[in-house]
Amino acid sequence: MRTASINLYDLTKEQLRQLLVSWELKPVHVALLWNYLYLGLAGSLDAMPDLPPKLRARLAAHTHFGVLPTAFETDSSDGFTRKYLLELADGERIETVLMRFTGRVTACISSQVGCAMGCVFCATGQMGYTRHLTAGEIIAQAVHVARALRTAKEPHRLRNIVLMGMGEPLHNYDAVMHAIDILRDETGLALGAERITLSTVGVVPGILRLAKEKRPLHLAVSLHAATQVERAALVPAARKWPLDELMAACRTYSETTGRRIFYEWTLIEGKNDTAEHARAVGRLLHGLPAQVNLIPLNPTAGYGGAPTRTDAAKHFQHILGEEFNIPSTVRQRRGIDIAAGCGQLATAERA
Repeated sequence: MRTASINLYDLTKEQLRQLLVSWELKPVHVALLWNYLYLGLAGSLDAMPDLPPKLRARLAAHTHFGVLPTAFETDSSDGFTRKYLLELADGERIETVLMRFTGRVTACISSQVGCAMGCVFCATGQMGYTRHLTAGEIIAQAVHVARALRTAKEPHRLRNIVLMGMGEPLHNYDAVMHAIDILRDETGLALGAERITLSTVGVVPGILRLAKEKRPLHLAVSLHAATQVERAALVPAARKWPLDELMAACRTYSETTGRRIFYEWTLIEGKNDTAEHARAVGRLLHGLPAQVNLIPLNPTAGYGGAPTRTDAAKHFQHILGEEFNIPSTVRQRRGIDIAAGCGQLATAERA
């Protein structure tokens, strides 16, 4: 019976060393192979000419390169955003977004095919859940973007990752954390923890586990409402993890790690964007190390709400700052015309 092929992107450097030792090959070759994968961004054995013949033969027989082919890609008219529809080995598809900002390039990475959380204004939530991604499938997205940046007219290095694509990262905790360990390896893609942000809809057990493990990354919590009734109407997961339990978990996280949390608030006109809502947010977050990211609603086919007007968003921000001393930003909208904005990722091809 043939052993299942190993995706090389699933392995940390130490696991790669252990694999070579199990093949009775010298572990000294690990550095060369690792460099090919994450510095050379090689996508096949043909692109690794200096590997010893015995190692090459073993890799050919027992492993594969989890490169994700592009089924479709499109550029936004904003000139800074490109979205990739990537195909997985089983035929499922995910979306990954490359975003350029002044002084940095960010990749928005997916963690699942679809999502089980069901947020009413989110295109991925409207899809429903299909399956978790493996660590290797998460890593492959970062490699895909890094390779695209290298071949661009003006090459850049990938420096920032946001786990804000399709799926709920804390629902797929083990694979996501394994992928982050690989992304952070200083001899590979070398992404610093301060350059990795994980966004959750509020999976309380995952937040508490992050606190216990004291993982040094940025945590963003999708809040969207400051009362249990209003939040449950927008975020069905709030029925499983009520607002009071979520805020207790966030308090534990900040006290344990000493880190602030970024609270995300999708601004929906007439729904959660009034001065009263802003003051409710201020009261809810009082005493917590917090920053609020205000995100005007991005359009999706399955939700009829409208984004908050600019003046209302600024007033909301003013109240948070002046009355509650809570810092906030209004999210810069990118890629809306190609459905690459926050809450818009799905798997339909769009021209």
